Amino acid sequence: MLEVTTDPTTLVRRFYAEVWDTADERVARQILHPDLMFRGSLGRSCQGVEEFLDYMRSIHAALAGYRCVIDELIVTDRRAAARMTFTGLHHGAFFGVPATGRQITWAGCAFFTTDRGQITEVWVQGDVDAIKQQLGIAGSGSM
Repeated sequence: MLEVTTDPTTLVRRFYAEVWDTADERVARQILHPDLMFRGSLGRSCQGVEEFLDYMRSIHAALAGYRCVIDELIVTDRRAAARMTFTGLHHGAFFGVPATGRQITWAGCAFFTTDRGQITEVWVQGDVDAIKQQLGIAGSGSM
């Protein structure tokens, strides 16, 4: 029988490559703890795999070809931190803006906690101002 590696590095890479990039709900149910605590880069918080999947579906509905690129990954025995680039083609309502057909790209970071081979918590922060600028809505403020 093939052994599935469940260290934090593998879990985070699978979370992005298989769950987010391809919307594979079967893999999500495998690697995400049933009581997952998830806070998305767009401010939405979810508890449980089903709420997370609803959120993921909404992002894919708004952004065709949605991709999450891991630019840097730092891992300990149960935790991981990633510097990310998120991108997709704006083909559905996003931040209340109808499809523009533009490629939207923004930076972010994500922090993970794992336990017994599953992801138990994810906290993601994204550059929402960059998204809004690309959509032509409220610009970023300056200090």
